[in-house]
Amino acid sequence: MSRRLNVLSTDFHPAYVVWELTLKCDMACTHCGSRAGADRPDELTTKEALGVVEDLAAMRAQEVVLIGGEAYLHEGFFEIVAALDRAGITPTMTTGGRGVTREFAERAATAGLARTSVSIDGLQSAHDRMRARKGSFHDATEAIHHLRAAGISPAANTNFNRLNRDDLEGLYEHLREQKIKAWQIQITTPLGRAADRTDMLLQPWDLLDLVPRIAAIKQRAFEDGILVMPGNNLGYFGPEEARLRSPALGGHDHWNGCQAGKFVMGIESDGAVKGCPSLQTAHYVGGTLRDQTLQSIWSESPQLAFARSRTKEDLWGFCRSCPFAEPCLGGCSFTAHAVLGRPGNNPYCHYRARHFAKLGKRERLVPVQAAPGTPFDNGLFEICVEAADAPDPGADLPVEQLVQITQRPPH
Repeated sequence: MSRRLNVLSTDFHPAYVVWELTLKCDMACTHCGSRAGADRPDELTTKEALGVVEDLAAMRAQEVVLIGGEAYLHEGFFEIVAALDRAGITPTMTTGGRGVTREFAERAATAGLARTSVSIDGLQSAHDRMRARKGSFHDATEAIHHLRAAGISPAANTNFNRLNRDDLEGLYEHLREQKIKAWQIQITTPLGRAADRTDMLLQPWDLLDLVPRIAAIKQRAFEDGILVMPGNNLGYFGPEEARLRSPALGGHDHWNGCQAGKFVMGIESDGAVKGCPSLQTAHYVGGTLRDQTLQSIWSESPQLAFARSRTKEDLWGFCRSCPFAEPCLGGCSFTAHAVLGRPGNNPYCHYRARHFAKLGKRERLVPVQAAPGTPFDNGLFEICVEAADAPDPGADLPVEQLVQITQRPPH
């Protein structure tokens, strides 16, 4: 979980950085946005990565989340963690947990790893299916135990979709038993491998059921001393918005627009830099660290600066006329782009789903173009407005179809 950022400030700097150390992974998850598996050609060496740590410190980075693939598969993982810690930057990690043994956790704690979020996507059946590996739920649960025993604060993160949405309450009970400190909940976006499995994705009207349930879980979590927070692609100005966004009971926080390139930055393992780690590589990379300095990419690249100057006039479709257009500015950029090919109009919105429901209507996302099969890619959808009680052909699809693997050529 990231530190709270002063999102209303204009002193833009990469306070929160998500750094993909390698695209190499020990799993091949069916919903992976980066299509992780093999490492990228020409990934940054340990020596080059240590130079990036120095640059991040100079640019006032507060927290760096190390990801992959699996970050621990980079040969310099422990050295990079230690360098971040020495630089006064909080090193954290997000992991599937397969390689988080007791020995690994102890060594990571010694290096200075402060927090780790373990990805657990449902109870055992759903999680193992999404992660495409039997036993992965057990491994992820064991990883939490090892981290906690080593003194690393354990958290969890979950992607919800039509495969695992019924596991919400049961998964909370499981994670509470593991004594996690925080849980980030988001929805699966049609990015990367998830773009190949469109039947697995939530439809916008599914938020009418899911969001209030998440808000109820968060209320319970406050009492249990667990911080539940929504990812950037969940929520937006429904009646539960303040509870969803606020880190304290009774808070009045709300979504304040995309922070990509304002206080958030993503670094890919070959040195490509973008304003958010989930943004589509083909459209949002502002430069590479072998060709430019980190400071120059941050300061001069229009691909990183798009959210700094975004106004209501940049929105389109429903979002342009929404009464919350000014503070929201179209919700999560990578999610909107993953659905409609550009940001500024985001159908995955709780307020929007409620608006259409009051009219007796709903929006259906219909896939019209497949994703090309590269890391952080997307296909395209069209929005079909229909009666709220129209038949839902995806409601009763068998689990096997929801995670059917589409064959892609290797990349």
